[in-house]
Amino acid sequence: MDSLDDLFSRLRVATSPTEIEALQDGIWQLWLTTNHPLLDKHLEAGMRALSAEEYTVAIAEFTELTTASPEYAEGWNKRATAYYLRGEFNAALRDVRETLRLEPRHFGALSGWAAILRTIGDNRGALLVLQRLEKLCPGWPGLQNQLRSLRDALEE
Repeated sequence: MDSLDDLFSRLRVATSPTEIEALQDGIWQLWLTTNHPLLDKHLEAGMRALSAEEYTVAIAEFTELTTASPEYAEGWNKRATAYYLRGEFNAALRDVRETLRLEPRHFGALSGWAAILRTIGDNRGALLVLQRLEKLCPGWPGLQNQLRSLRDALEE
């Protein structure tokens, strides 16, 4: 299996959407590996709740996960997602910051952070976050259009 560093170095130069998706999938597989049965249980239960739009349950499961394993970045990222979907942007942003402190290359957290900033009208902040994402994967599908759209909005 490829290491996280290897997958990220390949992602940085990937240009085809199929290759980018395959590399992202490989990274997600590593991120979603807790190597602990109890943590797996909370992660899976939280993800099921998230899919069922049961955000309170998801937040509770991901909180169990982050409490039991505070160094596990994906627990924070998943909880940020649940908070975001529930409209709790400040809580989501706190968890995004923690995710990125633990894994600065977390493209899911960066993408989510940019979405939150756009939602609350901070286009300049969203542009800065997407520029960080661009350093990880310039060929990310749709990224260049998002960057152009934000730059245009800021020039108006």
